[in-house]
Amino acid sequence: MSKPSSVLDHLSREELIERIGALEALVLELRAEIERLKRAGKRQATPFSKGERKKNSKRPGRKPGQGMFRHRARPDPSEITEPAVFVPVGEPSCSDCGGALMEERVELCWRTELPPLPRPEITEYRVSVARCDGCGKRVRGEHPEVAPDQRGATAHRLGPRLLSAAHVLHYGVGVPVRKVPLVLRELCGVELTQGALTQAALRAARQAAGSAHEAYEEIRSALPAAAAVYADPTGWRVGGKGAQLAVFETDGEVIYRITPRYRNEEVREVIGDAYAGVLITDRGRVFDARALDGVRQQKCLAHVLRSISEVTGMKKGRAKDFGLRLGALLREALKAAAQWREGHITEEAYAHEALRIERELTHHLRDRAFRDADNQRLLNELGRHHDRGNLLRFLFEDEVEPTNNRAERALRPGVISRKVSQCSKTWGGAEAYAIFVSLIRTAVMREARSSVDALARMLATGKPPPIPAEA
Repeated sequence: MSKPSSVLDHLSREELIERIGALEALVLELRAEIERLKRAGKRQATPFSKGERKKNSKRPGRKPGQGMFRHRARPDPSEITEPAVFVPVGEPSCSDCGGALMEERVELCWRTELPPLPRPEITEYRVSVARCDGCGKRVRGEHPEVAPDQRGATAHRLGPRLLSAAHVLHYGVGVPVRKVPLVLRELCGVELTQGALTQAALRAARQAAGSAHEAYEEIRSALPAAAAVYADPTGWRVGGKGAQLAVFETDGEVIYRITPRYRNEEVREVIGDAYAGVLITDRGRVFDARALDGVRQQKCLAHVLRSISEVTGMKKGRAKDFGLRLGALLREALKAAAQWREGHITEEAYAHEALRIERELTHHLRDRAFRDADNQRLLNELGRHHDRGNLLRFLFEDEVEPTNNRAERALRPGVISRKVSQCSKTWGGAEAYAIFVSLIRTAVMREARSSVDALARMLATGKPPPIPAEA
């Protein structure tokens, strides 16, 4: 029986060499692709590029319309610590024509500089200890800045402002706790350890009176009276096990909580069972629980529009019409609210536009049957939310925003900490993280001049900084 012929049998020597070269090049290319896929998901120092550079890339920095562009503000006269330095004109006459130079004005400029490395303030307390002649009882002198158990190996302790500075660096700025001692040593000349900072944070979070925990509870107790609360959760880990980090933000305070799960029970523990304000949330199922039926809500339209775009992107022909019209109406609502808040339309025109959009959206989300399952799902879910007023509530209540972007921005420090510190090792550390981040962020929201000073006062008094008076 003859051997079957192959395609290669009919090729010349030169054609075979060319074919082999092409196959070797293909093998090298496939090997490189295999190595790239093996590296995918692993943290690499290089290369950072994920493809070809864009030919017309955007310039860095803020884009037009994304905020006010202005120069650094001139310092307040009370902030100037050094006497003014007069800088005269060095030339006695004009270098071009030789004419006399006459002063026409004095320009002001400034330079901000760090002072020399400060020397830590160390106070020595000479505590008197007396003994009773009758029963032998020892009595120790008392001082508000000396703890009753501050003796022996724990006689040298850290002051409230130093601890507050360390906590702000770690919980507020996001510096890893192992690097906080190095930062304070370089800037303040203070020697301290990571363990001392961790123990101080845990001790302050556990105390019940006149402490960080008391200030945290006072901030938390104010949330049920807020006109609007923005809520959002994200994943967290405690001791390697899954948990949830949730944020609740209002105009004057922000509360962080770390719990094993995130259910309607955890939400009601913060806002209360009879919350009378508006809860602004994403489309998470936890907010659709029956226990929250009596709570007025505003669903984040950014999430809603994203869901609509995902559905319409998969459809063709008339199956796209429902999603396209629904998205257009919601965008019209966002545009009308933006024009009203920016003062581009009158109150009467805005009210007329809001009623028109509500009327047309109600008609578009009327109960009916679709052949397309995805469109039917959108109609059922969004129609139910619209019947409860959860889609267009922001058009009629000024204190309500159309998205929960505020809560998502408040979660960003937690997301960064999750990557840097790998979350919490213990539930005590998780509680300390939630308390200190809440206190620091609330102090910033209440326009505290110094987060360090504000946190030091909260640790001493258990009272959060006051809400600034409206201008």
